[in-house]
Amino acid sequence: MSVAPVRTPTQAGVLRAAEKVAAILPPTPLLPFTIGNLQVWAKAECLQPIGVFKIRGAWHRLSDLSAEERVRGVVGVSSGNHAQGVAWAARRLGMQAAIVMPADAPRVKLARVRELGAEVVTYDRATQDRDAISQALAAERGATLVHAFGDPWVIEGQGSVGVELALQMEALAGVGPTRIITPCGGGGLAAGLALACPDAQIVAVEPVGWDDVGRSLAAGSIQRVATDAPPTSCDALQTPATWPVNFAVLRDRVTATTVSEAEVRAAQRYAFAELRLVLEPGGAIALAAALAGRVPLDGRTALILSGGNTDAASFAKVLASVG
Repeated sequence: MSVAPVRTPTQAGVLRAAEKVAAILPPTPLLPFTIGNLQVWAKAECLQPIGVFKIRGAWHRLSDLSAEERVRGVVGVSSGNHAQGVAWAARRLGMQAAIVMPADAPRVKLARVRELGAEVVTYDRATQDRDAISQALAAERGATLVHAFGDPWVIEGQGSVGVELALQMEALAGVGPTRIITPCGGGGLAAGLALACPDAQIVAVEPVGWDDVGRSLAAGSIQRVATDAPPTSCDALQTPATWPVNFAVLRDRVTATTVSEAEVRAAQRYAFAELRLVLEPGGAIALAAALAGRVPLDGRTALILSGGNTDAASFAKVLASVG
């Protein structure tokens, strides 16, 4: 098995990742809108080719593999969005990819990973350890393990969102962001944004009961999600704990807050009605925090609309709901 060498993700690495991403993908739109009387800037990562920002970290990681590593392929671990990123990058590079995914992942995500040509290996989220399964599979095959958030290349790749956002905001408004609100599961995107935009406050948003990063920041050490954590529609943010490589960046640069399931649904409805965008629950969570007043807005606040991979039936139920 080949794993990521022990190294620290850096701002220089984020800038290099941004150059690599810009060479193959157009920037996603930065949309201005208002909440109350204050302007907010929304980075529409839900419009990526795979519907989510995860394409960035996957491309940076896989495209940096040696010719020998590419022959042996990769193993990813994901609830579905990173899986699509790895599968997309592997197909473009002509590599084999196997993705360890929970059996109860949204069907649309399982189907799209398979459509991209990757092998899907399922596990029981409640009783099995996905990291142990993916590490064993990578060792058995001699493949490179590409973790969804605990990988320095993945962190740097996700940080390319911030590089794009800052350039776009400066072009449109003449100033960069003072604050960036971001969805947070394992902390790959939040850590990447902290490296990309050192002058901006980074606010990580988690679902109620899945606030391991927020509790870790408060405690000063990594905390795990409680074994009785409540159900959440934000499947993309159901990570049991952040990793040391992420926490080393997060602890000095990031603050955190939580939002409820009802607030997430309200944000999905708002994005559809006001921004004409379809967002999955986890992709709407930063917007939910802004709409619910969990984070102060100052006219230079940006937020990440991180993904739109939801199925039609689930989204229709959200639109029809009132709470």
